[in-house]
Amino acid sequence: MNQQSRSDSYAAAGVDITAGYKAVELMKAHIARTVTDGVCSGIGGFGGLFELDLAGMTRPVLVSGTDGVGTKLKLAFLMDKHDTVGIDCVAMCVNDIVCCGAKPLFFLDYIACGKNVPEKIASIVAGVAEGCVQSGCALVGGETAEMPGFYPVDEYDLAGFSVGAVDRSALLDRSSVREGDVIIALASSGVHSNGFSLVRKVFDIGSSAIDRPVAELGGESIGQTLLTPTKIYVKPLLALFESVRVHSVSHITGGGFYENIPRSIPEGYTAKIERSAVRVLPIFDLIAKTGGIDERDMFNTFNMGVGMSVVAAKEDADKALEVLENAGETAYVIGEVVRGDQGIVLC
Repeated sequence: MNQQSRSDSYAAAGVDITAGYKAVELMKAHIARTVTDGVCSGIGGFGGLFELDLAGMTRPVLVSGTDGVGTKLKLAFLMDKHDTVGIDCVAMCVNDIVCCGAKPLFFLDYIACGKNVPEKIASIVAGVAEGCVQSGCALVGGETAEMPGFYPVDEYDLAGFSVGAVDRSALLDRSSVREGDVIIALASSGVHSNGFSLVRKVFDIGSSAIDRPVAELGGESIGQTLLTPTKIYVKPLLALFESVRVHSVSHITGGGFYENIPRSIPEGYTAKIERSAVRVLPIFDLIAKTGGIDERDMFNTFNMGVGMSVVAAKEDADKALEVLENAGETAYVIGEVVRGDQGIVLC
């Protein structure tokens, strides 16, 4: 910790730079968990250094992704639980990267807060580190900005950025999708990190009801269920890519089925989804019932229990399901690709 750097004037304005030094000390152990072979710098420099291993690649392509956690953070503030939203932040970036067939290599986070409480910042970073471990990428740097007067003292925002790599020949391109291909669902862990503006309206987040056990949720409270971190699919999908020729992958985020699945289907084709095959999680039934939300809007806002969809040839379906299930995923067929220009139909 820097023993010389201190500004009484800056502290009087609400920024304690020594708290930042303490936060860095507290987070070092978490960051150390994420170190991979490519890391060639420690925390504290002006940039995170990563040596790119190009073995096996003839035309390497870098794939990047950036995202935040959104208004799900409001729930973390309310429940005073900050060690899982970092997983969400990583997931929202690396799950996008793997849709291109790429392996995430490293991650950087950005935390902006009203007041730097070192223990809270370290807790957030612990979640980020866990997300990096789950996805096999390194946390090579980040930034914590104390911004009094801009954020309330007990609130913060969290965003991240990740870079991955893939050989150009292995890039997933929806142009290989054909009529008769199957659409495989990978189960989600819950609401993930999208649609929380609607969720907060439906459940009147801030009321005491959020802490009460709910029978439909297996005795968990609404707050506990909603705060479940976004599932990270990187390692199972990378294993799948090694075993099966996958045509395309879609990350089901904001906009639900209707916005995301068509992104993995080329023009002239339609994703035909069998509604009865979708294993909708209880939290979504509760959201729809409590908020009086029709099914079309639910499928156009939430993942409904499907965090990712994979398109592959029909003859490869059984092998794909086997690989995914051996990797610990709940995977099942929810539809097929047909001719048409509707993008997606639920029937």
